[in-house]
Amino acid sequence: MKYQKTIKKPVEYRGVGLHTGAEVRVLFKPAEEDAGVNFVRVDLPEKPRVPVNANSISYRMRRTSLKHEGAEVHTVEHLMAALSGMGIDNLIIEIDGPEVPGGDGSALTFVELLKQAEIVTQRSPKKVFEIKSPIAVAEKDVTLVALPGEDGLTISYTLDYHIPSVGSQYFTIRVDEDTFERELAPARTFCLSSEVEELQKQGLGKGASYENTLVISDKGVVNNDLRFPDEFVRHKILDLLGDLFLINARLTGHIVANKSGHPMNMKLVKKILEEMRRQEAEQTSRNETSLGIREIQKILPHRYPFLLIDRVVELDGYKRAVGIKNVTYNEAFFQGHFPGQPIMPGVLIFEALTQLAGVLLLRKMENVGKTAVLLSMDKARIRKTVIPGDQLILEAVASKVKSRTGQVNVRAKVDGKVVAEAQIRCMLVDT
Repeated sequence: MKYQKTIKKPVEYRGVGLHTGAEVRVLFKPAEEDAGVNFVRVDLPEKPRVPVNANSISYRMRRTSLKHEGAEVHTVEHLMAALSGMGIDNLIIEIDGPEVPGGDGSALTFVELLKQAEIVTQRSPKKVFEIKSPIAVAEKDVTLVALPGEDGLTISYTLDYHIPSVGSQYFTIRVDEDTFERELAPARTFCLSSEVEELQKQGLGKGASYENTLVISDKGVVNNDLRFPDEFVRHKILDLLGDLFLINARLTGHIVANKSGHPMNMKLVKKILEEMRRQEAEQTSRNETSLGIREIQKILPHRYPFLLIDRVVELDGYKRAVGIKNVTYNEAFFQGHFPGQPIMPGVLIFEALTQLAGVLLLRKMENVGKTAVLLSMDKARIRKTVIPGDQLILEAVASKVKSRTGQVNVRAKVDGKVVAEAQIRCMLVDT
């Protein structure tokens, strides 16, 4: 079994963004298990986080960018490739500008920084996804296919530029830490000399130079030398590996690419995620029918005395959940709420129902690391008092679930009679 990794100590780097030309400082810091990778825009008010996952994809020309609640980070692909290649799962990246520094145009700078920070193994296992059947995206002569393969990840790429100095290049590699650092990390970004003027007109390449970008003319590379005879196709694989990092799982399979770039890479990322969710739903419906208190605590941030679910006794995929709350006189709230004639506060019955709705919504893979926050409550009714000795049977049924919100119909029963019901709406926020 492979385990998650982070870094042992903080490490800092300063550089210039390839496209914005902005001088930027980044500080890499260790993160806890299952935290994932998160950018923190320390230059913006309230220092917003930008999670590194497919939900944050922001489509920008010639680069991979991430955006969350108005905060954006550009050109993340080379750094993401380094994290993928070196097996990093959890990291905080504080950045004081809009774009990741370009370094020398490859992933080598970031590999060296991560090694300087000392990569350490954590206790939780990595999330792994095995490609079991072909997953393909295509547009004209651009294709990208994920196929079943042997243990680990293999990437094969065919590049074909109709200029004599590049021509057709093919490279295949089984990616691990050693092969990544040796065969892919040094490969630099590139552009055609015929593209330079147009890119500059569009406000791109402000930080590019012959030192950090290979410029290709009909006669060859301008004012530079290649690190590999096929450096261009190797860099395409590096970009693809960085984009695949947004799946937030280690892939096992064989990726076969033909002329693919960032837009097509993102389409494959989305399709792989769809298949992951489908398989997850199937597995859940087969194996998971209840949750104990330990499993509930892994999903919800609440703790005593405010965790109001003792057990989830029934699960129907992501559509319905049934939980129980044993109401005892030892509950803290009974000491001050009608102490002579104890009655469970109605707001806490609805809080218990909201927590069950949170369990239902947050069990989905794409919602890991989020919190369900109550947005609104409609059609709320309290029909009967709840007293010590009662057992609340809580039920939540999802009706409308989107990427950031979920609407759930909830009700609570005691001895088969409805004591409270409502229609609640939650927002899913990153923690």
